[in-house]
Amino acid sequence: MKTSSTLSVIIITKDEERNIRACLESVAWADEIIVVDSGSTDNTLAICREFTPHVYSRDWPGFGPQKNRALDYASKDWVLSLDADERITPELHAQLVKAMERASEDGFYLPRLSQFCGRFIHHSGWYPDYVLRLFRRGKGRFSDDLVHERVLLSGASGRLSSPILHYSYTSQQDVLRKSEQYAAAAAQQMFGNGKVAMGADAPLRAGWAFLRTYCLRLGFLDGMAGFNIARMNARTTYLKYKKLHMLRSAQSTL
Repeated sequence: MKTSSTLSVIIITKDEERNIRACLESVAWADEIIVVDSGSTDNTLAICREFTPHVYSRDWPGFGPQKNRALDYASKDWVLSLDADERITPELHAQLVKAMERASEDGFYLPRLSQFCGRFIHHSGWYPDYVLRLFRRGKGRFSDDLVHERVLLSGASGRLSSPILHYSYTSQQDVLRKSEQYAAAAAQQMFGNGKVAMGADAPLRAGWAFLRTYCLRLGFLDGMAGFNIARMNARTTYLKYKKLHMLRSAQSTL
């Protein structure tokens, strides 16, 4: 399916050989693919170079700044930001092509359907999980957040209906590793923003995170997967506030 508008796909990577081939295959139709890698030691770079010559190695400044680096390499009319563990379906491809021909919007929110240890999740606050991923180049930049970055759009936005497929957590080891990484990055960001955590914050906020996910966001409808997602959210929240409290305590002793 052709369009008069051109598209740059931007992806950031590190040690993504398990995911990156399927991701790149799903956007092989794009006019340009940009990959910014932060020190992969597996076959990620070799796989990426099969699909695009635009592969760059940079240090790791955090998610938002790294995605802005990738954005700076883009040269086409529109930009689609994609993570290595995400896929564009043929149905979403068709919607993207039509969206880029519309003159009334400068960006589009896409629903995201995520998989947790082999099961796609429709509750637990995970779906439809609209994320702004398609935007006109020059109309959007990423926030400088170290984690949970977002696109800051200058202009009107719309929504598409076909979801990105997100293969986010493939195993329990994945859950533990990513919880630790996200908690550490979030604590560092909160610390940099002047946030304070008391000793009791970690368990109290963890308990609330579990209840919110499992009860208020209907995680119980996702069965055991919903319970495990609620438990993961509680653990990540606990680690985040515990680490923030430790950073503040270390600062006070200086």
